[in-house]
Amino acid sequence: MTGSQALKAATPSVFIDGEAGTTGLEIRERLASLDSVRVASIDAAARKDPAARKALMAKVDLVVLCLPDDAAREAVALACSLGDDAPRIVDASTAHRVADGWVYGFAELDAQQPDAIRNARHVANPGCYPTGAIALVRPLVDAGLLPRDYPLTVNAVSGYSGGGKSMIEAYDKGAAPAFELYGLGLEHKHIPELTTFGGLTRRPIFVPSVGNFRQGMLVSVPLHLDTLPGKPSAADLEAALVKHYANAALVSVQPAAAHKGRLDALALNGTDKLELFVFANEAERQAVLVARLDNLGKGAAGAAVQNIQLMLGLI
Repeated sequence: MTGSQALKAATPSVFIDGEAGTTGLEIRERLASLDSVRVASIDAAARKDPAARKALMAKVDLVVLCLPDDAAREAVALACSLGDDAPRIVDASTAHRVADGWVYGFAELDAQQPDAIRNARHVANPGCYPTGAIALVRPLVDAGLLPRDYPLTVNAVSGYSGGGKSMIEAYDKGAAPAFELYGLGLEHKHIPELTTFGGLTRRPIFVPSVGNFRQGMLVSVPLHLDTLPGKPSAADLEAALVKHYANAALVSVQPAAAHKGRLDALALNGTDKLELFVFANEAERQAVLVARLDNLGKGAAGAAVQNIQLMLGLI
């Protein structure tokens, strides 16, 4: 055993590469509340120094990447160059979500996913929008209620903190609109993971939007019930979701009737929860599936910490 391996064996330690960004700060705050994890930081002046970062990577058990895609790919190459001293990795960027050799970090995907994450060297943290959409769609696909080639439409609204540095600055300065559709070229970077891990064979139409609030998210999927196999009721869809998430600590199916046809996008802010709803008009045979989450919680930092804990054997 090398010296760095011995250090790793003593106390689980994590280095957040990109800890000064929005997601990095959120992850660090959550890890600070865990006595079972030590966070190793790099000097601010050395954050872009490959040699300094590589040296720290060799000393820790796990590295979380909170970097742009190209920088994340470079960081992975840097970590892998350490050979036997290479740390395990959770990548919060889009770079590796559908890449070979990476495990998708949505622990509630199916019954096997938690163990897949526990045993993985490299885990790709899910995107915030796909977390909501996949949580709604995948159980219905697996249950045979939603065809894999269904012409699916996914609509979503997020707080502006999910849009990166330039969007955050624009809203903080009052230079952005109150509400804005974007990604209207229908090439949003989250579509590949939504398709792959939603269990879909037909590319969905995804229409994201951003509102003038810092964090919070609603993801909705409209369905014509009579176009689905067996023409299920809304209760059938809800039952499939309830069954899938029966043992999930962070994901729950909530009664739609209690909300009287309205949902507050900000209600789960500051939590790592994900709530799912089935709103329906049975007379018209229409339904809308809705996921609610904090885009900085279960949509980013909360999922990352969940994956870190699984990989380090803490949960």
